[in-house]
Amino acid sequence: MARFNTRRATTTATTGPTSPVATTGRTVRNHNGGTGHLRDEKSELFLLAVANLVGQDSCYERGGDRDDRYTALVRTLAVRDPEWTLGLLRWLRDGAAMRTASLVGAAEFTRARLDAGLPGHSRQAVDAVLRRPDEPGELLAYWTARYGRALPKPLKRGVADAAARMYDARALLKYDTASKGYRFGDVLELTHPAPHPDKPWQGELFRYALDRRHRPDMALPPAGNAVLTAHRELAALPVAERRAVLEAPGGAERLAAAGMTWEALAGWLQGPLDAAAWEAVIPSMGPMALVRNLRNFDRAGVSDEAASAVARRIADRDEVRRSRQFPFRYLAAHRHAPSLRWGHALEQALRHSLENVPDLPGRTLVLVDRSGSMFDRPSAQTELNRADTAAVFGTALALRAAAADLVEFGTTSRKFDLRPGDSLLKAVDRFGSLGGTDTARAVRTHYRGHDRVVIVTDEQTHGGRTRDPLEPVPAHVPCYTWNLAGYRTGHAPSGGADRHTFGGLTDAAFRLVPLLEAGRDAAWPWEQERPERRNGR
Repeated sequence: MARFNTRRATTTATTGPTSPVATTGRTVRNHNGGTGHLRDEKSELFLLAVANLVGQDSCYERGGDRDDRYTALVRTLAVRDPEWTLGLLRWLRDGAAMRTASLVGAAEFTRARLDAGLPGHSRQAVDAVLRRPDEPGELLAYWTARYGRALPKPLKRGVADAAARMYDARALLKYDTASKGYRFGDVLELTHPAPHPDKPWQGELFRYALDRRHRPDMALPPAGNAVLTAHRELAALPVAERRAVLEAPGGAERLAAAGMTWEALAGWLQGPLDAAAWEAVIPSMGPMALVRNLRNFDRAGVSDEAASAVARRIADRDEVRRSRQFPFRYLAAHRHAPSLRWGHALEQALRHSLENVPDLPGRTLVLVDRSGSMFDRPSAQTELNRADTAAVFGTALALRAAAADLVEFGTTSRKFDLRPGDSLLKAVDRFGSLGGTDTARAVRTHYRGHDRVVIVTDEQTHGGRTRDPLEPVPAHVPCYTWNLAGYRTGHAPSGGADRHTFGGLTDAAFRLVPLLEAGRDAAWPWEQERPERRNGR
């Protein structure tokens, strides 16, 4: 957790620290009829990339239009500045947890470099974004749907590098299923003559993957592979005998040793997952799967002992960090789980997932946008919306600050009452819906000499005379805008002294705030920190 307890050095209005997301000085109408400040291409791409769950509509943009804007920016910058774009794509997958956007970005990066006749970088971009064993197949499916079955060498080599790095027995059992258009065997064939097996056992595994694809009735797992052999033994059991495995001593261990996933368990049992089935597979489930199945655990009636084990894992800080879930996933689980027994664990997990939110000294004004445009869903897989995410970030920041005024705003605004020891989950549930987006009025109403202002918003202020809603805040007071939608324009100038914009659905970019508070310029999240600027001291 970032901590700092010294006051900022005195600066003039033009010598404060700068940040990378920058506007150009040009203005246009934004989506809501207000003044929109145009960003440069890198800034526009960054904010769109960290907010765009591919194929999803937003309040003001169709999903296809957002995707076209994203791919056009990636292709332009892949040619103009490939090293910067490669850094963005790598960080997008690892730091911002944006899986699909990074895959699409790597494919379009490669296409643009090929079209321009430029060598280098593409193989590295492809390998950098592939971090889960099903992703080589997903990337090939995207490419062939968009550009046909001819695969360029950089793409094949990058996919082959990733397959050699990730393909093992457990990955094969979890992800190489008949529902996939591109099976592991297809990936191996399409990247021929690569991938070259990295480990002695991998050659036999690759041959087995090819047999599963083309000769499933004859496919035999490698004799020396304990996981695949154990799985084959379970699959050979008569259906009538399978449920007894769950209830026998060591049943959970046997399922785990055979790589039996919870997704495959119902099919293997050929029946619903009751409490005994869930309790047998829970020990081998990952933290993300646990969070997403809390409702199912309750409906099946899993025991309190099993529920306690689940809660301990959900609340474990290391597990939360490894899972890299979006913070709003914990809020969704809290709202959808029928019982109260998960509440404390989800509260702890949510706070762990926001560990990059800094402890801010002095007085902080936090403005949370609850206008109508914030109530669109960033993903078809969740009932939550950008307004919920804004409330999570804003409340977490206010709870950690030394002294904070938390305000929700739209057409009107109101101060949000926070008490020491408040549950983050319970506090977020108290936010409302406040109509349009009048950021300028909210700033004028609530800014009272605070040491900083933080606004969590989609930046689409409505029409009016105000060209910069931050005008009431003195130029030397830092203002941070956290953008959750990635639209083309911002609500105010940014990038210059003490006016900064970040974005995304995780807390990752909050790491830049302590740098700026210490009087230092902030680089892009994936770049090495720049040397401290003295700002005239």
